[in-house]
Amino acid sequence: MAAAGLLDGRRATTHWRFARLLAERHPNVAVDPDPIYVRDGHVYTAAGVTSALDLTLAFVQEDHGSELARQVARDLVVYLQRPGNQAQMSLFTATPSAPDDGVRALVEHIAAHPDDDLTTATLAARAGVTPRHLTRLFTEQLGRAPGRYVRQARTEAAAHVLASTTLPMTSVAARCGFGSAEALRQAFTRRYGISPSQYRAAMRPA
Repeated sequence: MAAAGLLDGRRATTHWRFARLLAERHPNVAVDPDPIYVRDGHVYTAAGVTSALDLTLAFVQEDHGSELARQVARDLVVYLQRPGNQAQMSLFTATPSAPDDGVRALVEHIAAHPDDDLTTATLAARAGVTPRHLTRLFTEQLGRAPGRYVRQARTEAAAHVLASTTLPMTSVAARCGFGSAEALRQAFTRRYGISPSQYRAAMRPA
């Protein structure tokens, strides 16, 4: 689609493994490697594999209503339905690889303890480096500064808790390092495009 010019000037996604290559080969495409599928006008793109099922369910619901979409989801034995803005990868299933042992240790600590004090200064002290040096290491090896990485980790931790428990929002927020349910809602909406309660409802089995 990109080679044919169909994605020029549009936002699109693909499998995270090929997102950088797509962006390099087709700079006129706004490649977003995070969502499982993207709709830009009348053009749809998906990350592939099971995300194609999510996109198909979205088509069915849009054309024929939620009841038929639920029936199709039940027949396929899948969730109805993962929102398109759900991230392709979770820190719980694929810890980012970093060549530096100290960065890898911090990534593991952040994933295991999202409710800890995870300020850049605290993380730098834990790694035995300066905050400035830690920022450089994270940016070079993980593609984002420590603060941004922590925010994403906490939001993805919240997604995991929301999908696997019935804890109230205040408890989810506390467990994942957010100061309040409202702080969780704001961060979650920025990351996924829907509220935590909407995400929880979408992730429940049909």
